[in-house]
Amino acid sequence: MRGATVVRWQKSSYSGQGGECLEVSFDLCAAPWRKSTYSNGQGGCVEVSDGHVGIVPVRDSKDPSGPALVFPASAWSAFISAVQAGEFGGV
Repeated sequence: MRGATVVRWQKSSYSGQGGECLEVSFDLCAAPWRKSTYSNGQGGCVEVSDGHVGIVPVRDSKDPSGPALVFPASAWSAFISAVQAGEFGGV
């Protein structure tokens, strides 16, 4: 797996006194990123980090040190299929 993901478990801010809730935090600082083939040449670029089991991190190329959205791989695959099928019109 390229760019191994470091996972740190943290107690959720929504956890009660029982502490039965968890959040997972992905450290994507060293992850390799690639620009989407759908990105335009005018800065409207989405970057994707490949090689993470079960997840697809996505970020705005204009803010590489900013937040990344992390999608379940199945949801990302469904989204890409919908884009390719033209389900979002002229996007």
